[in-house]
Amino acid sequence: MGEVNPDWWKRIFDETYLITDARSVCDEHLTAKEVDFLEQALNLDRSWPILDLCGGQGRHSLELSRRGFQDVTVLDYSEVLIKVGKEKAETDGLSTRFIRSDARDTNLPDGCVRIVIVMASSFGYFVQKGEDEKILHEVYRLLMPMGKLLLDLPDKAHVYENFIPQSWHEASEDIVVCRQRRLADEALYCREMVISKTKGLIRDETYRIKLYSRERIETMLTSVGFGSILIQKDGPTHDKNGDYGCMTDRMIVFAQKDGEGFLKKGLT
Repeated sequence: MGEVNPDWWKRIFDETYLITDARSVCDEHLTAKEVDFLEQALNLDRSWPILDLCGGQGRHSLELSRRGFQDVTVLDYSEVLIKVGKEKAETDGLSTRFIRSDARDTNLPDGCVRIVIVMASSFGYFVQKGEDEKILHEVYRLLMPMGKLLLDLPDKAHVYENFIPQSWHEASEDIVVCRQRRLADEALYCREMVISKTKGLIRDETYRIKLYSRERIETMLTSVGFGSILIQKDGPTHDKNGDYGCMTDRMIVFAQKDGEGFLKKGLT
């Protein structure tokens, strides 16, 4: 397995990614289920400003806008995905805003949002120590008092107990995706080879995703200043069983800025 370039995440989220991961990130039914969950779990009000951090092409935010949410913003580093999302919003006549920026330093004003969501295992990408914490500090700065964060993360315990060292699937009639995985340093390393039946190898990239235990992520959030931290397993998932990588089984982490207690009644 090749070495991990620390900047892998700057390159991999492109047009090819929308093919290799289409069964998750282009699945409208899955997206609708996940947005149903967000509405219910966070007790969302349609007037609240919502930030979809590391939101890619904005599949969750576009769905929120379709449902009448008035102030939804997607922030992502990928120029390709931001462009795809903007074009979709314009085509569908939606007000969803798209911003290309770094999640560690967004350049957005203090206290500008009520909700921040980080969906689909879009956390833990940095090789350098302390960089993930910078995202949490930035989220805390952006949230209004009593604002809430939802983190959708790989479940470390599940990954270790059900580790699959290699997988492959046909992403399209032409594209086959092969993945070789290993666990080391409390992280999942994955070499992804994307092969076109007509053109040959079109991608060979190794990436790394940090795996957090419940205890570790709670400690990180607490050190930043978050309270009312709740963690649950088994958020909405695919209808069909299969190996979806870090989207196979996740844990959902809720945290609140200042104060105690979530507005949602009965959240466990």
